[in-house]
Amino acid sequence: MKSRRQFLKNSALLAGAATGAPGLAAASSTVHMPKGKAEHCIFIWLGGGMAQIDTFDPKRKGDSKASPKKSGSEYDKIETAVPGIEFCEHLPQLGSLAEQLTVVRTVNHNAIDEHAVATNLVHTGRPTSGSITYPSIGSIVGAQKGALNPKVPAYMLIGYPNVSRGPGFLGAKGNFVYLTDTESGPAGFTRPDGINESRADRRRALLDPLMEQVPEKSLVGRYRDAQEEALRLAGPDFMWHFDLSDESADLRNEYGGEFGQRLLLSRRLCQSGVRFIEVSHNLNFMNGTGWDTHNEGQQNQHLLIKELDVAMSALMRDLENKGMLDKTLIALGTEFGRPAGYDGRGGRGHQGSCFSLVLAGGGLNHQGAYGVTDELSKEIVENPVPLADYHATIHAALGIDPSHELTDGNRPVPITDGGKPIAKLFG
Repeated sequence: MKSRRQFLKNSALLAGAATGAPGLAAASSTVHMPKGKAEHCIFIWLGGGMAQIDTFDPKRKGDSKASPKKSGSEYDKIETAVPGIEFCEHLPQLGSLAEQLTVVRTVNHNAIDEHAVATNLVHTGRPTSGSITYPSIGSIVGAQKGALNPKVPAYMLIGYPNVSRGPGFLGAKGNFVYLTDTESGPAGFTRPDGINESRADRRRALLDPLMEQVPEKSLVGRYRDAQEEALRLAGPDFMWHFDLSDESADLRNEYGGEFGQRLLLSRRLCQSGVRFIEVSHNLNFMNGTGWDTHNEGQQNQHLLIKELDVAMSALMRDLENKGMLDKTLIALGTEFGRPAGYDGRGGRGHQGSCFSLVLAGGGLNHQGAYGVTDELSKEIVENPVPLADYHATIHAALGIDPSHELTDGNRPVPITDGGKPIAKLFG
């Protein structure tokens, strides 16, 4: 495969030289990919589809209760720490930290009608395929960079697992450890009472001779690999990171409720050496519908926005106070945005053609906001950012070349689907 690509490349170069035309020869020139120095990524997932017009890209005021309904933002705007950049009124703390973040206002894709399809697209950077299961961004980062500490996993998920968050063709190398309860930590990783380290070692010694006879790529072999990883992590050296009582009451209160405690745990996991942590917001659907604000869910959307503001701003300040913000990239993901118009019961539909995602910290040259949308955040006016470019920016911030090729069997698969990092963020 590679020799064929090299033959085609050489043929293009010869053709260009013979004709004097740049053609494919110019296209074959190496594109510079910036590389940042971030060591960790905390990926915050807002499942359901955050309305950019009600959060990070506010426009003129609308009215969801009028008859007829008036298209526009649900809330008032406020100024931020970056002149000319406005957020919605329920994001005052993140607004005060706008110099340390960038709202990418012009992200776009063409999947709008189905949450699962869009969730997979935002996690993997590619549409679903019948012939290949693509790895999630967390799996790629974990497999490419590894953990900073051999005693912890490279990739952790604080939320519910599914294929969109999984390793795809990377297999066990890109897998994650997950939990939903911050108090108890990952399920099944705590040894039963009475099983101390020496007893666990004796059990392992009895099992090892049998497992050594298992073929490497067999189903049992994959189970063995997963079991070895679980045994490596099951014990006090890893599990103590989940004891949030080590943190001061003041700090825990600053982070707020359940979601904030997950973000506090993510900071502790970064300190332990975990490379990539995905944290789901609103597992308990506090507004009734989550970020999927159709119908009446729109009326309690402010509860979600306020909780996000409190917890994410606390995470940024905490990382800054510990000298970790430049080393830790915070990325905010959601499957699509929402249109300015309201449905019959005052909610919003789906919009993938123009929506906002956020990057913070990570040593980037932050702008407050990047990209410009029209008067109702429906159309992109300046600096469109395809989803592959958003992924490429995250990879580049972590020192990963987004054009690097992975392999699915004998098939080369670039890390991103032609994605280019947002050059302005790498100063």
